[in-house]
Amino acid sequence: MKGAAASRILVKQVRTHIYTKNRSMRIHQQVRSFALLAAVLVPGAIGTSAEDKGENSLKLTLPPQIYAVPGVEMNVYFDNIVLTQEPHSHRFEVKCAIGRTEDRRWTVIPQTDDVGRIPFSIRVSNGDGKLLATSGSVLHVIPKDAGQGQKTRLLIVGDSLTHATKYPNEIGRLLSQPGNPDWTMLGTHRPSSAAEGIAHEGYGGWTWARFVSKYEPNPDGTHRKRSSPFVFLGDDRNPQLDVPRYVREHCDEQPPDFVVFMLGINDCFSAPSDDPAGIDARIDNVFEHAKTLLADFRKAAPNAHFGICLTPAPNSRQEAFQANYKDRYSRWGWKRIQHRLVQRQIKSVLADSDEDVSIIPTQLNIDPIDGYPTNNGVHPNEAGYAQLGSSIYAWLKSQL
Repeated sequence: MKGAAASRILVKQVRTHIYTKNRSMRIHQQVRSFALLAAVLVPGAIGTSAEDKGENSLKLTLPPQIYAVPGVEMNVYFDNIVLTQEPHSHRFEVKCAIGRTEDRRWTVIPQTDDVGRIPFSIRVSNGDGKLLATSGSVLHVIPKDAGQGQKTRLLIVGDSLTHATKYPNEIGRLLSQPGNPDWTMLGTHRPSSAAEGIAHEGYGGWTWARFVSKYEPNPDGTHRKRSSPFVFLGDDRNPQLDVPRYVREHCDEQPPDFVVFMLGINDCFSAPSDDPAGIDARIDNVFEHAKTLLADFRKAAPNAHFGICLTPAPNSRQEAFQANYKDRYSRWGWKRIQHRLVQRQIKSVLADSDEDVSIIPTQLNIDPIDGYPTNNGVHPNEAGYAQLGSSIYAWLKSQL
């Protein structure tokens, strides 16, 4: 019995990861993650389809890391990771030491003993069993008490999904459970729907570009007609981006420890969905504004960690898009744009090799059917917003 107990202790020590904000440790974490990733992928399939060529490819896309916390459900919805109008006609085979595969998703509620880094891979076949695509990732199950006793300051920047305040409320609810840090949410936007302590900078219809440059000399009190909270008149009386001033005036001169960006829908929604080059051109423009905003945030918060949310997959129902947009935009059109944006977001963050910027895989864990109402194409229901919140919460725990 003593030998068995010692073995169990040793296994637990090997699987348990001590999360830290030390920069060299983050690099070590990334090396380990990609080593595990390489072990489950076919050659050349890092994060994307093994057949990511041609117009009819499934373009199977996974982020390099998936985060989960014991006791909190995490999912990978299959419709969200492939580019096809008929996900139900394909067979998805998941290999992971924990969790289970269901008809539309892989799902898990990790246990304490699951803490560690677990290889995760998916194979997609057609109805005849022919392999179409293979991809892989690493599932990080973070200790439930990660960050306990620390003080943490969080700022969320976003569009209407953030404006609704439902997923920030869920983040706050999860952070308020035992085993979490002493948290503060920053932001000038505290809507009536916000729970106690919840704040953010989320505004309906906003884009990366608007946060970088929008200045309104005559605001009318609405959130659409207002200046970016990060843009001020300079000494020359011209508007300029000044995140350090935002921190001084609105954050008690204490920068955030974490900044989460949930943007991209409004930047790209009207891109030409049938023109891949046009979609990429629009995304290029988005990335230029994102680079500008992130650089100014880095000046204001040199030690902060930035999380880039992957743009959530849309409602699976075409009638939901018809209810919102009539014949102007279709579900399949936005799906093509959104899927390409997610691919580019992943590649961009990985190419930058900045250990203080990472991907939050929010597009995996939102149910494209039950996470949306029947009459809205891109705005989730309560269940969908809660899934977004739990994804961001798990990412935060991984950084703590």
